[in-house]
Amino acid sequence: MTQSERLDATFAALADPTRRAILARLASGDATVTELCEPFDMSQPAISKHLKVLEHAGLISRSQDAQRRPRRLEGKPLVEATEWMERYRSQWEANFRRLDAVLKQLTSSRKTTRRPNSLGRPR
Repeated sequence: MTQSERLDATFAALADPTRRAILARLASGDATVTELCEPFDMSQPAISKHLKVLEHAGLISRSQDAQRRPRRLEGKPLVEATEWMERYRSQWEANFRRLDAVLKQLTSSRKTTRRPNSLGRPR
């Protein structure tokens, strides 16, 4: 899978609130499918579908401990997504700083070019 495909899979997986809630739960420790189903008003097969999407994106992994098959949060895809966003964040911030400078310049030039009204006060 290419980096672009991994990012696509990560962002697609993160787009769903149920999957984000599952990741939040796994951030506190490994959990089985049954444990992951508890807070949701959803069937186990529905949760399993969400888990497959998260596994495909590499956001979680499955291990085996005797009869248990707990899921574990995997951080690498989140690190890659964060690094990708960080590259653009610095560009966006630079653009916003330039926009702020232009707006300040426009505001100050309007203040200095206001004409006085009939009472000698600026309008």
